[in-house]
Amino acid sequence: MRALAFALFGLVLTGAAEAQDMGLRSLQTGDDSRGWEAVGRINLGDRGFCTGALIAEDLVLTAAHCLFDKTSGVSINASDMQFLAGWRNGRAVAYRGVRQALAHPEYVYGGRESADRVPFDLALLQLDQPIRLTSVRPYATDARPQTGDEVGVVSYAQDRAEAPSLQQVCRVLGRQSVLRAGVVVKPGGTLFDTLVLSCDVDFGSSGAPVFSFRDGTLRIVSVISAKAEVDGEKVSLGTPLADHVEFLRGKLAASGSSLRPGNVRVLSGGSGGKFVQP
Repeated sequence: MRALAFALFGLVLTGAAEAQDMGLRSLQTGDDSRGWEAVGRINLGDRGFCTGALIAEDLVLTAAHCLFDKTSGVSINASDMQFLAGWRNGRAVAYRGVRQALAHPEYVYGGRESADRVPFDLALLQLDQPIRLTSVRPYATDARPQTGDEVGVVSYAQDRAEAPSLQQVCRVLGRQSVLRAGVVVKPGGTLFDTLVLSCDVDFGSSGAPVFSFRDGTLRIVSVISAKAEVDGEKVSLGTPLADHVEFLRGKLAASGSSLRPGNVRVLSGGSGGKFVQP
């Protein structure tokens, strides 16, 4: 695990940070897990695991950096991945292999770790067979939440790998604006956002769905990309979905074989906090 400095430009922590978050609750029983069966563990061969969630019968949304070997930086073969829907205490509701794995083409893995990658840390996995079970319902996605909004997270992690944990209430503390050099639509480049969250995450939580409960309907509004510190306070970083999901779905549909991320331009860096990918 490596750390580096990054700047939280325009981050506002007041107000939202004062509200009370709920702690993690392990989903150990069938009753606990009801409604969360479409969240699953993504096994990455012998390279560990990440968390992912179904957004269609055959599509899993997760973090792009999960598709790479953290030691060599080489992309992991899709055939080495497995999605375990609703994995709990040695059993899954459904087991599926992965036919294709696509990271966002604007994401690059390797070299110096950087918070500047977080705005594009998204990937889709196409399963080898759809999951068509009444108990496993794919989640809809929604627009980026606003500062102060309540969200929730369901994730696996290194010390809770055998059952998912739910944090039903955590909060959007603010946004980090990243200036993307080379994509010029106005002088100076283009701003992309990273969500800064109060959600409790750890290694293995990468790709975990961040939910909005607006209007009583579960919708995924972000995925967990990293954990970080702001002024010594632990936070998590989420990738806003924006239009990225539909873009990735189009790319995946147009491809007949596994895809790897394309070349990207180097993003600008900064200083001020610590960043590590879970």
